[in-house]
Amino acid sequence: MSVPLTRRRFTVEDYRRMAEAGILSEDDRVELIEGEIVEMTPIGSRHAGCVDRLVRLFFRTLEDRVQVRVQSPVRLGEHSEPQPDVALLKPRADFYAASHPGPGEVLLLVEVVESSAPCDREVKVPLYARAGIPEVWLADLAEGCVEVHRSPAGGGYAEVLRLRRGERLAPAAFPDAVVAVEDVLGPEL
Repeated sequence: MSVPLTRRRFTVEDYRRMAEAGILSEDDRVELIEGEIVEMTPIGSRHAGCVDRLVRLFFRTLEDRVQVRVQSPVRLGEHSEPQPDVALLKPRADFYAASHPGPGEVLLLVEVVESSAPCDREVKVPLYARAGIPEVWLADLAEGCVEVHRSPAGGGYAEVLRLRRGERLAPAAFPDAVVAVEDVLGPEL
């Protein structure tokens, strides 16, 4: 006979206290998703290269119109503080030193997908939609495409596009900042 387990959902404050107490360190690759501390997949060289390309593209095309954050927390509510690969944020004078950005300050989140595709599609994208994040890109290195998710509606996005090499895209907040899909994904390996 199996006994049902009672799980305790952690809050963002619990999570931060664990870090302050040394239970979690900066070297721990974890994030808080729906009250659970989840291990993040290791970052491979293709993944890191894609993140670096995105940062370069966004700095070039958007300059000072946004703040670009890399693999840093975004607070989505009491029980979730994921660390997307890249976040385009509304500029703030303190560069978010006083607090991590919340959904109202996020213009675009990008997750680079290599081995984490099921988690990103089935867990993170719906989480971002429920929080009201206006746009999410999944840069899928294995499939050679960028999935663009826009217009959050309930637990998903009303608009989903799959763009491949040879096509172009731009953040909805900055339609003039057009980039090529191959510039996001990098060379085919």
